[in-house]
Amino acid sequence: MGTSPATPAPATATLLLPASGRCLQPLPRSFAAALARADRLSDGIAGIRAQVLRHFAITPRGWPIAALTREFDAGDADRSAWLRADPAWIRPDINGARMLACGERLQPTHADIDAFLPALRPVFGDAGFAFDAPAPARWYLRLPPGSPIPSFMDPTDVVGADFFDHLPGGGQMDDASARRWRSLMSDVQVVLHNHPWNGRRAAMGKPPINSLWFWGGGVMPDTVTAGQAMVWSDDPLVRAFASVVKTTTTDLPERFTPPGNDVLIDLRGTGPEALHDRWLAPAIDAVRRRRLAGVQLDCLDGFRLELVSAHRWRLWRKPRSFVRSAGDVE
Repeated sequence: MGTSPATPAPATATLLLPASGRCLQPLPRSFAAALARADRLSDGIAGIRAQVLRHFAITPRGWPIAALTREFDAGDADRSAWLRADPAWIRPDINGARMLACGERLQPTHADIDAFLPALRPVFGDAGFAFDAPAPARWYLRLPPGSPIPSFMDPTDVVGADFFDHLPGGGQMDDASARRWRSLMSDVQVVLHNHPWNGRRAAMGKPPINSLWFWGGGVMPDTVTAGQAMVWSDDPLVRAFASVVKTTTTDLPERFTPPGNDVLIDLRGTGPEALHDRWLAPAIDAVRRRRLAGVQLDCLDGFRLELVSAHRWRLWRKPRSFVRSAGDVE
């Protein structure tokens, strides 16, 4: 007489969320009551970089985003150093200039690539860099062999801030290199400012592409490992990490359903109502019904919670604030 196959153990789900002030305040009372029974995990470092690296380990340690996304976009990142050179919108103000948007927020298209790249390639060619754009929002420089890799801040740290305060200085690279990159960026801005295609963008109700932002420099890491077997995400950055690991990756579905394997779910771009109704509520319910072993909430500001099925017996715990705040110690 044969034996029936063992029922697989329930999987876990890790949700990448916006900052806790956006997604955990206010909460419907039923959610707050359920999460009151969860374990508060130690706070992580805030920011996209730290949040992603809590779930993908890179050797050697670093943040070589240009190489990782280049491999995702074109499959040719190996054995070269890369730098992102993403389209940006800079607007002068009374105190200098401010970056208002970069990359996807500018809604770039292949028509923008066809218009701008022929004008920009000679600028970069004279400086010794190969320049191309395999994706409308992700433009790249291939650095010459042996050249130093410049250090620039991520655009998420620059958007909304004074542009000139974030240009490279002596603290990021030597003075000669900093002057070279500042000069190159200035030359690029002159070309883009004078380009007639920005008039076409304005006619379509789009902001100009009048600068580039260099960032994410590096080479392909020796190894990348993931903490989960599957990734659900629409974000090219997260998908680039997952593709290197060869993790099963799919577009973000409409709502949560219990996965067959441990899964990382990227919900940072999901609005609060959909986040609560389509994701948090069914995930918490799946833990309660033991269809999910546990769910971990990892917020952009470093606030983290973990809920497992055994926590349902913590009936004495009362709803409280689930927002990271300065001086909040547990």
